[in-house]
Parts: sequence; structure tokens; C-alpha cells
Amino acid sequence: MSMCDRNIGSIAKNTPEDHHHRRKAAFNHKGGFYFLRFLLILFLIPLLSLSCAAENLTCNRLPKLMEGLLANHYATKNMTGEINTHAVDQMIKRLDPSKTLLYESDVGWLKPALHGAFTSMQTGNCAVLQQVYDLLVTRARENEAIVKEILGTEYRFDETVELIVNWDKRPYVKTAAEKHELLRKIVQFQIESDLLAGVDLTEAKNQQIHHYELQTMRVVERNPEKLITGAAKAFALALDPHTNYLSPENLKDFEIQMQHSLEGIGASLSSDNGFTVIEELIPGGGAERSGRLKLKDKIIAVAQEREKPVNVIDMDLPDVVKMIRGKKGTKVTLTILRQAEHTNRFDVTITRDKIDIKEQAAKIDYETRIVGGRQYRFGVIDLPSFYGDEKENTSCYEDVKNLLAEAKRRHVDGIVLDLSRNGGGLLEEAVRLAGLFLDEGGIVATKDSSEKVTILANGAAAPGTKGDKRKVIIFPAEDPRAVYTGPLVVLTSRLSASASEIVAGALKDHRRAVIVGSDHTFGKGSVQALTPLPLDLGGITVTTALYFLPGGKSTQKIGVEADVRLPIWFIHEDIGETGLDYPLPAEAITPFLGTPGKAAPLWKAVDQPLLAKLAARSKTRVAKDVKFAEIIKNNKEAAGKKGVIRLSDLRKEMEKENGGKKKETLTELKQKARDQYAPFVNESVNVLLDMVMLSSAKLVL
Repeated sequence: MSMCDRNIGSIAKNTPEDHHHRRKAAFNHKGGFYFLRFLLILFLIPLLSLSCAAENLTCNRLPKLMEGLLANHYATKNMTGEINTHAVDQMIKRLDPSKTLLYESDVGWLKPALHGAFTSMQTGNCAVLQQVYDLLVTRARENEAIVKEILGTEYRFDETVELIVNWDKRPYVKTAAEKHELLRKIVQFQIESDLLAGVDLTEAKNQQIHHYELQTMRVVERNPEKLITGAAKAFALALDPHTNYLSPENLKDFEIQMQHSLEGIGASLSSDNGFTVIEELIPGGGAERSGRLKLKDKIIAVAQEREKPVNVIDMDLPDVVKMIRGKKGTKVTLTILRQAEHTNRFDVTITRDKIDIKEQAAKIDYETRIVGGRQYRFGVIDLPSFYGDEKENTSCYEDVKNLLAEAKRRHVDGIVLDLSRNGGGLLEEAVRLAGLFLDEGGIVATKDSSEKVTILANGAAAPGTKGDKRKVIIFPAEDPRAVYTGPLVVLTSRLSASASEIVAGALKDHRRAVIVGSDHTFGKGSVQALTPLPLDLGGITVTTALYFLPGGKSTQKIGVEADVRLPIWFIHEDIGETGLDYPLPAEAITPFLGTPGKAAPLWKAVDQPLLAKLAARSKTRVAKDVKFAEIIKNNKEAAGKKGVIRLSDLRKEMEKENGGKKKETLTELKQKARDQYAPFVNESVNVLLDMVMLSSAKLVL
């Protein structure tokens, strides 16, 4: 599920990272952020003068930077009032992500002031940023004073406190009294977190005072010049969720990623409303191997080995990243806050290590079903990412090809391709892999701002009509003996993104497979290009094109809809492109399904009557399934909490978890995680069985 402040441009890699204008940082994702080697190698217009060296992005360089972003963006070419408004909103969110610094009246002043600022920045005038800086410093010092007053001799712990942690849904405070009450609740939560970690009350109070002193210091250090970097990021994010300006530090992180550095904890993080949030667990990484972490877990403290935990709420994401990174073999302890049907707080100690490539590799398991005295065998291929590396001699296409050959030797009756936790990867690998199920044909197309369409196909693809701007890139035709032609189910979820959506969508459009899973996949259908800037000023990523499936629809926003829908298997329903700020709209192009001179396919096409029967039978089974009933119940309970944490509930859950219960081993934790996911794999196999039976007319409804 990556090292810069946003998704920085894998054209086939999503990072559910991108939620709600979030800044993103990744730790060593082997399969992430690859650029297709021959497609869309774009060069941005000269952005900045090369006459001298510079350490920081300065105001007089902003106009060229903004011009470069607009000139190369897929959809937006000019500064408009709407883009200005978006930039202002993004800037305010960056200044006060947790809505604890600013008053409603401050925001009322900032909006018109910044609106004018983004207009004047186009001519190199950033004077208003000094006033913004002065306001932030004043408010930070005010918060520090309030917290010291709260934690004075009259402080009393209050377990009845309720705190809304989804701060997007909370308004800015109007009065000093409202701010005092808000900070009182936040401090109570932070104190409770320390107490549950075994810190005594006096030390917990001192830690909170120090935390707010550091906050003030960070705001003071965020001088007007550094606010220029924030303005550049805000302007980029105003164009779409995946366009961004990367500071030199962000760009360096990206380069580490591109060098396939494999050491770290193996997790992608984002900053959301002052919390550091886990967006992706990399297969084979320490975070994933721990068996304890889940997507959307909030990291609220970080402790080095044999050191006290440091509260990281409201800490800048790059600073949190530095604390979590470290040398191979060293340990880091993360304090996690999880909002599910119950609110839990717990510690996870992870040993920093290289990601185990074997854990990323495609795997196959076999499931059996007995009907009418006959045993049916099905292969379930788990593909965690579309990986590939010539130096490491790895290729998911080759691995899946070998697994399919093995499955054929075992005479399987059908295959489940599990992409439900696959966030993307190499586009070339995805295109070739789709050919293992389709033989020849178009897989995906891109369209740039000049309306030029580039189709990627295996073997052959339908040519464009006369006068259109279509280019076809042909991959070698698959050996027919390697093509799997039997019944096929693809298991997806809202975490399936980018390259996963391309493969699932191509198989769906060609009527090759039944898509089983959440209502739809993630919906990231945009292409990004990265360009480093001169003068050591960092780099920019720009959305330059959209993806399109063989049927002509883009995956943008809508993703790939499931033919057979299952309950959402994780608590948070806001995962997906539609949950981001300013996503580009979906589009369509002329379909490219046909292949010139191609005979009828060797596999049996999936038709709508069959899909309807499969969906009806699955719905009946799911309604009776105890495990699915528990998942649905937990989701409803979590949704009912509406992002509210009750301190009394938090303590009760901690006592319930630790009261006389032995600590679970790593093996037990990993098995527990597999058990939670098992109903979805199990039902996908059931759907495959129905597909086999119905297709052979052995099942009468």
C-alpha cells in the first residue's frame, strides 16, 4: 500500500496513500512507483534558470514552477478561480491539519488573503506569507500556554471525555473558551495514552508540556521562506490528488525507493489530520510479518530500542519517518491507535530488516469441494503486487505462468486470481500477465492532453480509425500452450488499484472472468510523470494522462465494479479515489476490444445471465454465513462510533485485552489475520464452483 508527501507517480502503482489530500511517505516498497520504460517518457518545459545554485525554493521561482505544473497537466492548463480556491483550502489544511491552532475568524481572514497571495505568487510576490507566519506563531504560543494551564496543579483526569479524531468533520473553534475545551480533551487523550503505556501521571504531564513546546518550536522554525514550499505543494495538490511538488528531501526519498532499497519496516504512511496513518503493508516487510498491523491504524508514538516513546501526534510526517527508519537489525516500537468496532491502543515492536522477496512472490494454494460425489479442485493464486526486476531475476508474469502450468498438471477445475490486496506495480508485467488468460488482445490504453491514445496489447490489437491519434504497442504473443482457458474468478477489493484494476478490468471487458469482491476497486486511473528540478530544488510529479480499459471506460474514480459483491472486509469505507480531494472525472474512448483476424477464443465467454445467477447464489450464502455476519456487524458498530474515542472505552478495551491473557505469538497473530480474510477467499472459490457447475449445466436453479 512509499517517501514523498503524496503519491509520486507510479503510472501503474496506487497508494491508497492518497486519501484526503494526504502527504505520503513510504518505507522501501519493492514493487512501488515504477515507470513504464517505453511509455510516456515526458519532458517538462524548462522550469527554472540554471545560472546559480540554491538551497530553498524561493518566491521568485514559484511562477515558473506553477507554469510548469499547468503546462504539463492532463486537464488543467490555466489558473482559474476554482484552482485558486482549491489551493487556498489545501494551504489551510497544511497549516493546521488537526484544527487546533486556528480560530474560525482566522480562517475567515486567511481565505481571501491567500486567494490574493496565490494570484500574486504568479508574479513572484509572497509578502502575505509573513502575516500568515506571524499568525501561526501567535496561535502556537497561545496553545502552549493553554496546555500548561490545563496541566497545572488543578489538573484532574476525566475518563468521561469524548474526542472526535476525524477532524475533517469538526468545525474550527470560535472562542478562546472553545479552544481551551478542545485542548483539554486532546490532552486528556494524550495523557491516557501515556498512562496506558505505563508512564506515571507526573511524567505524562511533563511529556505533554514538552510536546507542545516542541510544537511551538516547529511552527517558529516554519519561517515565511518554508511556507513557500507549502504554497507550492498546495498549488500542485489543487490540480488533482496525485500532482505534487517534492522538496529535495522528498525527492531523495523517492530516489532511494527507485534504487529498490529493501531495508525498513515495510509500510507506507500518510499524514491525516495530525495523525500518522498506515496506508499499506508491504508483503515481506516487518510490519506485515508482525501480524498485528492493519490499514488505517494510527501511529501515535514511536520509541527507539530501550528508549521512552515519543508522542508523534501533530508531528510533521518527515520527522516521523526519520524516527521510524533505521539500520537493519535495530528495533522500533510503534504505539497504535485503532478505531474499529472497539477502540484499541497497543504497542508493536518491529525489527528493521530487508523485505523478504519470497513473501512478495505469487503463490498458489488448492481448495477442494465435493458435489454429487465428485471432488472439484481449484487453484487460488495470491498475487500481492505486479513485481519484476531484471537484476533480481524476478517477474510476477513468469511466476504466475509457472503456477498455471503446475495447476494444469494437477487438473484443476478453475482458478481464482486474488488481487484483493494488490496495490499495483509494473505495468509491463501486468499486461503480459493478462495475456496468460486472454491470449491476444488489447489490455490498456492511455490518453494524454493532446488526445493521443496509446494502446498496450498482447500479440495484436484493433487498429484505430482513419485520422485518429492511436498508437499501438505490441507485446509478444503468448504461447497458446501457456494460456489458461478454464473458468476464472478474480478476487478484488477497494485496495486493488492501478495495475490490479487494469488486469481485472481487461479480463472483465473481454468477458473472460467473473469479478468477485467489494463494490468496486480503488479507482486510480491517472498517469503521473516525475521530473527532478535544477538547482537541487526537488522535483514535481504531474498527472499527464488517464488509463482506459478495452471497453473504452477509464478506471478513474469508478474503478472496476464487481460482478458478485461481497461485504467490505475492512472498517473504513472512505478508501478509494472518490475519497480524495479534487479527483479527475472519469472519461471514455472508443473501445479496442477486437483483434484483427482473431478466431473465436479458446475460453468460454462469461455472459450476463450467468453473472446474475452467480450473484444471486452468493448473496444467499453470504446472508447465512456466520463469519460474514460478524464482519458486517463489526463494520456497523465502527460506523456508529462516527470517529469518536471515549477514554473510558479505551481503558476498558486495554484491560480486556491484557487481563490474564497470554501474549499471542507471531505465528498465532499471522494465523488470526489469515482467518479474518479467509471468508472472502472461501466465497470466491464457492462462486468458481457455481460457475463450473452452471456452465456445465449440472446445476438447475
